[in-house]
Amino acid sequence: MSSPIERVAVIGSGVMGAGIAAHAANAGCQVLLLDIVKEGGDRSAIANTAIKQMAKSNPEMLTHPRNASLISAGNIEDDLDKLSEVDWVIEVIVENLGIKRSLYASMAEHIGPETIVSSNTSTLPLAELVEGMPSEMASRFLITHFFNPPRYLPLLEVVTSSEVSDSVTERLCSFADERLGKRVIMCNDTPGFVGNRLGVYFIQRAFKATIDHGFTIEQADAMLGRPLGIPKTAVFGLMDLVGIDLSVHVIESLVSHLPEDDPFHDIVGTGEEIIQAMIEEGYTGRKGLGGFYRLNKEGGKRVKEARNLATGEYAPANRKAAFPSARMGKQGLGPLMDYPDEGAAFVSDILLDSLSYAAHLVPDVTDNIYSIDSAMKAGFNWKRGPFEMMDSIGVVSMVERLEASGRSVPDFLRIAAENGAFYSIEDGEIQRLAPDGSMVTVERPESTLTVADLKRRGKPLKRNGSASLWDMGDEVLLVEYHSKMNAVDPFIVEMLVDAVDLAESEGWKGIVIGNDAPNFCAGANLGLVLFAINLAAWKDVEDFIQAGQDAYSLIKYCEIPVVAAPAGMCLGGGAEILMHCDSQVAHCESYIGLVEVGVGIIPAWGGCKELMGRLRDFELVEEGPMPPVMKAFEYIGTAQVAKSAEQARSMGFLAPDDRITMNRDRLLADAKARALVLSEGYEPPEPRTYNLPGPSGRAALELAVKDLAKSGQATPHDVVVTNELAWILSGGDTDMTETVEEDDILAMEREAIGRLGRHEDSLARMEHMLETGKPLRN
Repeated sequence: MSSPIERVAVIGSGVMGAGIAAHAANAGCQVLLLDIVKEGGDRSAIANTAIKQMAKSNPEMLTHPRNASLISAGNIEDDLDKLSEVDWVIEVIVENLGIKRSLYASMAEHIGPETIVSSNTSTLPLAELVEGMPSEMASRFLITHFFNPPRYLPLLEVVTSSEVSDSVTERLCSFADERLGKRVIMCNDTPGFVGNRLGVYFIQRAFKATIDHGFTIEQADAMLGRPLGIPKTAVFGLMDLVGIDLSVHVIESLVSHLPEDDPFHDIVGTGEEIIQAMIEEGYTGRKGLGGFYRLNKEGGKRVKEARNLATGEYAPANRKAAFPSARMGKQGLGPLMDYPDEGAAFVSDILLDSLSYAAHLVPDVTDNIYSIDSAMKAGFNWKRGPFEMMDSIGVVSMVERLEASGRSVPDFLRIAAENGAFYSIEDGEIQRLAPDGSMVTVERPESTLTVADLKRRGKPLKRNGSASLWDMGDEVLLVEYHSKMNAVDPFIVEMLVDAVDLAESEGWKGIVIGNDAPNFCAGANLGLVLFAINLAAWKDVEDFIQAGQDAYSLIKYCEIPVVAAPAGMCLGGGAEILMHCDSQVAHCESYIGLVEVGVGIIPAWGGCKELMGRLRDFELVEEGPMPPVMKAFEYIGTAQVAKSAEQARSMGFLAPDDRITMNRDRLLADAKARALVLSEGYEPPEPRTYNLPGPSGRAALELAVKDLAKSGQATPHDVVVTNELAWILSGGDTDMTETVEEDDILAMEREAIGRLGRHEDSLARMEHMLETGKPLRN
């Protein structure tokens, strides 16, 4: 049996190569990063520079700065012999077949007998890459196509061949799934694989339609983004993000490798002169002077400008460019396409061709439509894949629309029309249409579980407008938030209490708090609180705060283990609930922080006491009463947010023995498994006691803020809010010889938020945040 992959070599230290190396280090691997020799003192200077630049990357490549220590630099002239020591070598160099083959020839004598080798090529066929390669190396050679940035986009396309054994493929794919957190899609050895083949077609078709319809780029992106369930970068914003010059190379490769009758050839070439002029002028996208959009910083202000496709001139971008039909996107793609305006005609033009092209690719690219849909969702952040889109429109309607417009109908789409849909549900499992017309159960990796799975298989045990209670199986309950942004309101608080009552009264083994949403919880429902304040319903606000404290304490001290499964934003009250759970199984991309000061208040659901206690108990600060107070004051007072689960651990939001899951699809299953482990002999924790510095400590904290205010780094209301925070964290009128109980700190939290909630500057902060989504610096 082959050993697990622990040592990785990445050849090529450009943006993609460095990103892959960084993410392998995030997974805990020892990484060797190689590049060409730079003449001079340091022959590995190129790779060394890439490692140093990781700390400055935006978005951040590393989940924690210390992960850089797992990466060592080298070069392909002096260090190829080190490849014998690694488990996997991935080549990430220029898309030039001759250069790649030359590198493989140099590598061949150095790789170990079980070393897997792969290329990150996005365009070159596997058959051409392995031509002339020694059979022993070819039998362990695959394509592994990452999407940029590798840390954040979960798609990994894998191409293998008959020469590669199933055990080799399984070894690499299991590592990519479990350790790198990738959604692995197996592809046939065809040009562009799945993501680029369809994604580039969609972009090119949109580009052509924009010119044909005489639209501005703002109009095009406004219609092709959120109304279709596609990120707001849509088409032209996405090209800027990826790099306009890079897209040219991808298109050229597709054109040279696709068969002559492929529909891609019918649309390519439109706007070629526009692209060429932009590249010559240095407008290659965000990495250059700008692209279709640019930020003009003249006059001290940042103004987003858009390029006129006809003249090449830039003007302030029109932020209200969408046609009325864009609003129909919420009702579905069919109603949007049927709306009587130019925007709907534009969308129809693009969707009919792009969706039918997806059907045209089956079974050439893959016979698995679920893989195609997954690729577009994981690699391009589409909410629905093309076959899910066609089902939402109606496959019969798709055929009718194509025929009415004089377009050809792919054979596979006609099969779907005869069947009634591309997907169906059978006994709670997803069935997909195969090319032969049969329905096949969608296979997913073991130990994956989502709320969507539970919904297909049954109904919630309990539900209200903001939360549901589910049976996860094996006597574990799941509390799912589903309010807007999963913000905490009285209904969620009520469901937490109901979950504990049910679990304790009926002998359940544990509770998991988690959901499928991009963000675990954005904090308390600020709009609801502000509404009550504006009505002077202070009693309702105070009752909500008290109920939250009681529910969170109940979660912490109940008779069964509670495990949180955070992912995405976990802010304010969302961070506080995490710290009250027995354990966390956090997705690596969990962004946790107590950010209440930004809206003029302080954490009042136990966040102050919990963060101080954890900083002390986890030995993240020096001993003594003052260090945990100072560090908690820093984190809360400056609204610091951890940019990964690893960073959250170093800040005390995760405990040393909490788990981090790399693959989002495995998060709930891992959390459930953790709850079952904790259920054996479970005993609730004992309440903490605190020795806090009292007035002297408070004075020191207030003095520090006063100095910041004098230098202009803190606003007048920052001083007001942080003075209340200093009072809580220092323990009020206590001194370090006295013992402060948790209930004492909770009472101070309630008092302080009560005063701040009545302060006009805090109200102004809340209103500004709700209106703009940005903090007010007053």
